[in-house]
Amino acid sequence: MPSIKVHKPGLCTTVQDIGRIGYQQFGIPVSGVMDEFAFTVANYLVESDKNNAVLEIPFLGPTLEFDFDVTIAITGGEIQAKINNQDVKMWESINIKKGDNLSFGSLKSGMRAYLAFSAEIDVPVVMGSKSTLLKSKLGGFEGRQLKMGDIINFKNVKILSKKNILDKKYIPTYSHNQNIRIVLGPQDDYFEESSIKTMLENKYQVTKDADRMGMRLAGEVIKHKDKADIISDAAVFGSIQVPGNGQPIILLADRQTTGGYTKIATVIKADLPKLAQMLPNDTIQFSLVNIEEAQKEYREFYRILDEIKDSFVVKPRVYTEKQLYVSKKLFGNRRKK
Repeated sequence: MPSIKVHKPGLCTTVQDIGRIGYQQFGIPVSGVMDEFAFTVANYLVESDKNNAVLEIPFLGPTLEFDFDVTIAITGGEIQAKINNQDVKMWESINIKKGDNLSFGSLKSGMRAYLAFSAEIDVPVVMGSKSTLLKSKLGGFEGRQLKMGDIINFKNVKILSKKNILDKKYIPTYSHNQNIRIVLGPQDDYFEESSIKTMLENKYQVTKDADRMGMRLAGEVIKHKDKADIISDAAVFGSIQVPGNGQPIILLADRQTTGGYTKIATVIKADLPKLAQMLPNDTIQFSLVNIEEAQKEYREFYRILDEIKDSFVVKPRVYTEKQLYVSKKLFGNRRKK
């Protein structure tokens, strides 16, 4: 069976896809990739299904040996990748040969890189997903991050006959200071207007207490009218909880399904990839948008992804009636005998 061997595991390399959709009612977190944009583009570059599982690589990448031919793509945070000690580029498709070694250094910008394959990672599908939920040891490769000596099997392998390169205009830059757009709610009425103003007028710093579950921030205290606790309700990717200490927490991919702290606002869909690439000590400036603007940016996020996908599709040539007439005159209606 086609496989790769892990010679070095990296810092916390895991198998991820879009996540477990439809199971939060049973207390199962969605999990899945942190940066949906980089993940989806990586799959489009290798002409795989947009939800094909990938390796998510935070901070420091692995060293992998391939025993089969396959096409790969590397996206996300800027990371130096090498095949047999020769530098390779990100945001484009790359053909790997049997016996090749793919190695990664540490990230130069951003926090997470993504490695996609023109093949399927052969791990069990658990509740509709191959994503790894580390805290529950669920899904992915034995429910854990990769370690030295692991053998990862693949199936449905294909090789691309053409090279796909992402247009530079689509490649994101990862800043240490990000403007993050939010919509208020669902419990913004638990806060004084002055507290909302405080949140919008001050920068907040990402602390070292940030992981796939949530991102704790430090900054000006956001005060409640009364108390911070509520009857637990649904938590979504981007919910901004404010506990009693007034320091916001942004819930991320591995978040709990419900939460009992007031949620002052929610990060819009289009800005979630920015959060995925933020490092400790980076700063956030929140800006307020309304629901209509958030919906517009939601549609634009997926429109751009569709545009990227279409750019890799070879479209059949369309001939005009005049061109067809000339062709018929010159060559006639030839048939094979």
